[in-house]
Amino acid sequence: MRKQYRSQLVAEESLAEEPMGQFARWFRDAAEANVFEPNAMVVATATPDGRPSSRTVLLKQFDERGFVFFTNYDSRKGRELAVNPFVSLLFPWHPIARQVIVTGTASRIGRDETAAYFRSRPHGSQLGAWASEQSTVIASRAELDRRYADLEARYPEGEQVPVPPQWGGIRVVPDAVEFWQGHENRLHDRLRYVLEAEKWRVERLCP
Repeated sequence: MRKQYRSQLVAEESLAEEPMGQFARWFRDAAEANVFEPNAMVVATATPDGRPSSRTVLLKQFDERGFVFFTNYDSRKGRELAVNPFVSLLFPWHPIARQVIVTGTASRIGRDETAAYFRSRPHGSQLGAWASEQSTVIASRAELDRRYADLEARYPEGEQVPVPPQWGGIRVVPDAVEFWQGHENRLHDRLRYVLEAEKWRVERLCP
């Protein structure tokens, strides 16, 4: 189960000055290559004593301030980030033999930002945010469906659904971002932006 990656080499001179600009370029490439859900990323968190956990979530916003996703703050990742804000993100763009790996610090975004995004979600997704007590044990699928049905009756289509107080955005502010491009003979390009004294520098890693 081996595959030779045949891709264009990535030179340091070709990179953007800062990582969010480079991420925007590669994200556009992934979207144009029809990578399935290029905004899907693996979010890795850890407890204070170092027990890791990971899951796939969808990136919803990114700009010069960092990467934003939304979650129930009472979920496992929400609870872990509340006490240990260090986080890693992985964008696995396998069809184009690329990865982006981010390390940084997570914090909650403002409630106004959260409300604005929540209002943009489909009505069913808004109800789902209320119906699911994310990461908690539930007796059955029927119980989950019953909760949703109750909410649907209370807030029919067209009725404004309030923003759940326990639900909102997380922004990951990066301190390092690695851009990985696969190549033949496992001689991959690994170019990592590292933040030092509020300035970004690029270093090349051995594959």
